[in-house]
Amino acid sequence: MNVAKLGRWLAKLRKETAGRILVYGCAALVILITLAIVVFVARQGLTTFVVDKISVFKFLFSSEWNPELPASQGGPLLGSLTMSIGSLLTSGLAVLLAAPTAIIAAVFLVEIAPSWGRQVLQPAIELLAGIPSVVYGYTGLVVLVPLVRERFGGMGFSLLAGGIVLGIMILPTIASLSADSLRALPSSLKEAAYALGSTRWQTIRLVLLPAAKPGILTGIILGLARAFGEALAVQMVIGNVRHIPHSILDPVITLTSAITLDMGYTVSGSTWNNALWSMSLMLLVMTCIFILLARMAAKGREVR
Repeated sequence: MNVAKLGRWLAKLRKETAGRILVYGCAALVILITLAIVVFVARQGLTTFVVDKISVFKFLFSSEWNPELPASQGGPLLGSLTMSIGSLLTSGLAVLLAAPTAIIAAVFLVEIAPSWGRQVLQPAIELLAGIPSVVYGYTGLVVLVPLVRERFGGMGFSLLAGGIVLGIMILPTIASLSADSLRALPSSLKEAAYALGSTRWQTIRLVLLPAAKPGILTGIILGLARAFGEALAVQMVIGNVRHIPHSILDPVITLTSAITLDMGYTVSGSTWNNALWSMSLMLLVMTCIFILLARMAAKGREVR
């Protein structure tokens, strides 16, 4: 090997080494940031139970919330059950409203729409995903809340309004992942179904949708995770009243809205502030569970 070739080989080796170091460094940085956030939130969130000696059972399953009640009167009362139920009901309603629409839109986009239809629907879904959450919340406050009040009664600020706003927000997530799952199916599935005499609707309903089920479930779970963690938009339309709703038209409060509403009134290190960190820890744990479920659902994505 002459000197010139040796020089080019060393230069190529240096570039590859630099690229490898950059890639591994970025991956390590992402892992470190994630671990740092998890450790910090866990440390802050556990203070309520370790330092302030609040019962975990009462925190999770009590609906009494009065963090400023003095100890001489039995306080502070830090039950998060009302907020947890509000988050679960609002997110569940959002998925019920969004999932059927998103799946049908994905089927239309991949299997039915002509080229001009795809050119219109795909940008519309991408635009929905890119709209800031405050725009959804403000639109819901001005348009949806008065509409619910006039058409269905109540104050308008309600579980229904929150579910509709969140449903629109998570629709692009479910639709995009469902469409990607349908596109990833091998064409032999469709060809075999047509060869056996199936119609287009029979092929979609009995072959393609069942085969794409793991990807569709992943989209639904990730949509649910986004709805569970959304704060600003839902806070603007649900009323933020701390009681367990008895009707879909009752106002509610969620974990995220309770944190954003109360954080400005608490002192760092106080029992009230620590309780907000504990609710943040609950959201983090729920997010981890959702991601775990999504990964479990994705394992069955490969079509055999």
